[in-house]
Amino acid sequence: MTGREAVPGDEDLVAATATAWPGQPFTHWSIRKLAEYLGARADRPVRIGREAVRTLLHRRGITFQHTTTWEDSTDPDFEAKLDRIEQVQAHQPDRTFAFDEYGPLGIRPTAGIGWAPERRPDRLPATYHRTEGVTYFHGCYSIGDDTLWGINHRHKGGVNSLTALKSIRAARPDGQPVYVILDNLSAHATPQIRRWTARHGVELCFTPTNASWANPIEAHFGVLRQFTMANSNHPNHAVQTRRLHAYLRWRNDYARDPDVLDAQRRERARARSEKGHRWTATTPHKRPEKHLQRFRSRVHLDAGTRHRRGRPR
Repeated sequence: MTGREAVPGDEDLVAATATAWPGQPFTHWSIRKLAEYLGARADRPVRIGREAVRTLLHRRGITFQHTTTWEDSTDPDFEAKLDRIEQVQAHQPDRTFAFDEYGPLGIRPTAGIGWAPERRPDRLPATYHRTEGVTYFHGCYSIGDDTLWGINHRHKGGVNSLTALKSIRAARPDGQPVYVILDNLSAHATPQIRRWTARHGVELCFTPTNASWANPIEAHFGVLRQFTMANSNHPNHAVQTRRLHAYLRWRNDYARDPDVLDAQRRERARARSEKGHRWTATTPHKRPEKHLQRFRSRVHLDAGTRHRRGRPR
């Protein structure tokens, strides 16, 4: 069924109806449901075929997409915390680090992507028995050196977080201050951690509540997931951990040049200043998602550049 094309006055109605909540016993329109609904409208029927609906929506730039979610930060110190994170990254990149946990990491076949003959994708066995438990990768990222390292633990906790912070302090053993960006998980700010950081010149720069996207390490976890977890079938945690750390060694061998990193930081700061934008967005409720999307895109591009400079993916 093709039907006739909508007249110009009807095109606006078709586009508005397609992008509005259906008000029907379903949550979104299919092309067929939309065409039938438009033709059956009592107040203003629009008799249009399914293919005509499809081409009209395409012409209007309306596509069928996954919905996304966002959450505003309710942190009263939201601006102050972001200010501090921006400040240390811009002015002390060689002494700024990021920390977070990545996981839980279970032992199960994980689908991914890869090259294969047409219509003959690689297959991974299914499993319904999970007897290995989980681990968490406690990751540390150096802003200035573009290096990522960490250790796997069975649990999150203050002791394991402190171990990671000590490894960051050891990366700059000169006694001068270092700055660590991390979220406000309770295990990141135990009394023991507070006392240790005060004695050893480590400043904890917490991200605002519900704004973990402001932590630079988050984007690197996405790349880590893509190249170590996706398309894998590790038999146990020992093998999974060994392969994860092998990738980290490979990654760090091809870290970006510090001069390039510095130039990229200056250019991003200049662009934000000229546009009057912060975290690449202008409206509060869009800020986290837009920043994270652009941040991830940039890191994936950087990761691709790193791979092209070295071995093939």
